[in-house]
Amino acid sequence: MLLSGCSFIGPTRTTRGNMVDVDQLKELVPGTSTRTDVTSLIGSPTAHATFDDNTWIYIGQVTRARVGRLPGVDRQQVVELTFDAGGTLRGEKVLDKADGLNVSMAAGATRSPGSEASFLQQLIGNVGHFSPGGLGLGGNGGGSSPGGSGGGIGGGS
Repeated sequence: MLLSGCSFIGPTRTTRGNMVDVDQLKELVPGTSTRTDVTSLIGSPTAHATFDDNTWIYIGQVTRARVGRLPGVDRQQVVELTFDAGGTLRGEKVLDKADGLNVSMAAGATRSPGSEASFLQQLIGNVGHFSPGGLGLGGNGGGSSPGGSGGGIGGGS
């Protein structure tokens, strides 16, 4: 009974994408299986190759929470299936976490034109944008209005 409660303490595993079962892949025979066979056996692909609709890609990942609730990757899989123009399976390629490459971020930032303003440009750019009504000091920003009480700075009659 004590051990059954341990499952609540352990991290929850989450499957994302489409993890293809290796036994299901063995049922697919290059040269014989068709797109319809593949779809009925393992489902629709996660993506197609960018410039080739004859390459189907299945991407899947199993993660679990680690220290600080950050997700950690337990298992990762990419299955690439290629078809000929007639829709017959020609090849399959399976990649896992060990085949992955770490990509480092480039240092610095990309500058975009017009996004940088000097101190003087920022100061002058705000001239004319000041409105006393935005200060919560009253009505129409000063002066008196006909038939009403004046509000704001220097208001009143």
